[in-house]
Amino acid sequence: MFYEIADMLEIEDEKRIFEIRAYRKAALSLETMQEDVEEVFRKNGIEGLREISGVGEGLAKKIIEYIETGRMKKYEEYKKKYPIDFAGLTQIQTLGARKAFRLYKSLGIRNVDDLKKAIADHRIMELEGFGQKSEAELRKGLELIESGGGRMLLGTALPEAEAIIGKLKGSGLASRVELAGSCRRRRETVGDLDILVTSEVPGKVMDFVAGLGEVESVTLKGPTKTTVRLKIGLSCDIRVLERKSFGAGMQYFIGSKDHNVKVRQIAIKRGYKLNEYGLFDMEDRIIAAEDEETIYEKLGMQMPEPEMRENRGEIELALEHRLPRLVQLSDIRGDLHVHTLHSDGNNTLEEMVGEAGRRGLEYVGITDHSKSEYVARGMDEARFQKYSKEIDDFNEKSGSKVKVLKSAETDILKDGSLDFSNKALDEMDYVLASIHTSLNMSKDEMTKRVIKCMESGRMNIFAHPTDRLINERAPIQLDLDKVFEAARENNVVMEIDSFPNRLDLNDENIFRARKYGLKFSVDTDSHRTGHMDLLKYGVWTAKRGWLTREDVINTMPLVKLRRFFKG
Repeated sequence: MFYEIADMLEIEDEKRIFEIRAYRKAALSLETMQEDVEEVFRKNGIEGLREISGVGEGLAKKIIEYIETGRMKKYEEYKKKYPIDFAGLTQIQTLGARKAFRLYKSLGIRNVDDLKKAIADHRIMELEGFGQKSEAELRKGLELIESGGGRMLLGTALPEAEAIIGKLKGSGLASRVELAGSCRRRRETVGDLDILVTSEVPGKVMDFVAGLGEVESVTLKGPTKTTVRLKIGLSCDIRVLERKSFGAGMQYFIGSKDHNVKVRQIAIKRGYKLNEYGLFDMEDRIIAAEDEETIYEKLGMQMPEPEMRENRGEIELALEHRLPRLVQLSDIRGDLHVHTLHSDGNNTLEEMVGEAGRRGLEYVGITDHSKSEYVARGMDEARFQKYSKEIDDFNEKSGSKVKVLKSAETDILKDGSLDFSNKALDEMDYVLASIHTSLNMSKDEMTKRVIKCMESGRMNIFAHPTDRLINERAPIQLDLDKVFEAARENNVVMEIDSFPNRLDLNDENIFRARKYGLKFSVDTDSHRTGHMDLLKYGVWTAKRGWLTREDVINTMPLVKLRRFFKG
């Protein structure tokens, strides 16, 4: 609702920029909270809401109005004037709020279904300011969203799974509760949830699950398995397994299917049978079942971490006892992509650094936007000088144990140059560069643009390299092999952006980039203090790409990292 109010305010009067930004900042905070906002209000009242980054008294009162009445007067007033499904339409690539409003005014398009019909009838291409190319791009954007197949972002599904698991553990009915399936393997999107339980009273567990507040409806309820439809729109299976076969159940239900098929083939070759109940010999005598690691051990294998189990070579390495030690969250010493109030962040430099310290980080790179990112309040050269001095003063006078590295998220312009002068770039400890404009360039043009920037010798980290938004915006067109070659030749680091709707590079491209011997940086792209919690999503993605601590530069101590950038 807050996002839509911001869109409608912008259409009505774009000069109300501060009010528009206030709604968007609050919306971003609410969107990425790990705790239910209603629970925050129930526990701590309006003061609890005001502690949410970007939420002042006025917006807090609107949240309370919605919690208590299910309505928001301001939202409803605006929707009468603008009866448009902005949330649905603006998730389509290239379609912003202003364009959506133009489509409504000209063609009466209110929602995605109306847009589909208009595209099918070729009415968009006849509209002034749109044309055939715009219609094709909108069609492509619709196809991208629909190709998501109803899968939900890991960052949305996992907190829901953890809430259910927490309630099961706190119920006293279960002795063990574990997450399985694609969510346990940390895939970027999730089709459903799988939770495994051991209990002496399985019937009571099934009753408890059916009555959870997260549950919208019960699809199936049996003595040891219940399937529910959750209010967030996912299906969830809860299975009660016997303690003696829990390890086998974990191995089976974590998956993936391709991984399991190959492991079962190995079991057969060794004279065993493997299923969700255990590893058996041909006489049906149990060999291993209670412990997952023992099952792999009996098959002559190391146990791959769940993130690796996609049948991409992990089984062969496990048989040779050569599995890599994957990077862990505890290995990360700093975050090299963090925003503050100097551009589109919600918190001050001091607040972001303080949060980094509370999370045990040793250093943080402040990377506010350059001037081309107008919508993000990007900095011009004069503002950069003030920003630069503030960072210098903080490092000199604050006494903080967390050291601040000076950078900026510097736009790679259409011609391959960077959005700051060499003088400004020289002041930075490293240059984090990214693409935000002219996203529809051809593959050849975009590849040349990126490589030219890499070859300038000014670029250290390529931030969210493919610029995709999962299920919302397709990746930019890049010849990644050429880009990875140029990155290797020019010592450019590939970022793994931890934001759950980015996770960019994704696991497959990380896996591919590893073969070029590249280094990576796992960063949060934080715009408020709470976003630093998202670092775990980037680490999980790095693990799915088989990265070790040595592959990731922000596992280095600060002295070594500074030498790395100077080199």
